[in-house]
Amino acid sequence: MSARCQVLGTVPGFGHSISHSHVRTKRRFNPNIQKKRYWVPSLGRTVTLRVSAKGIKTIDRDGIDVVVARILARGEKV
Repeated sequence: MSARCQVLGTVPGFGHSISHSHVRTKRRFNPNIQKKRYWVPSLGRTVTLRVSAKGIKTIDRDGIDVVVARILARGEKV
């Protein structure tokens, strides 16, 4: 499974770990992905989404119906 938020589309960032001796090694900054179940009244069923912590806040602010409509408009399966 990829580390991608279904709501915001957040993907991992890449950079370097820098040691005390200033040696740089590649590293990956993953988003805080959670698997959450939501009841969607417009669909009449529950949906399971892989969302980041910021995506959960977006759902709380905008509402699950609006967010699911955006996901379906993108052509993504819910």
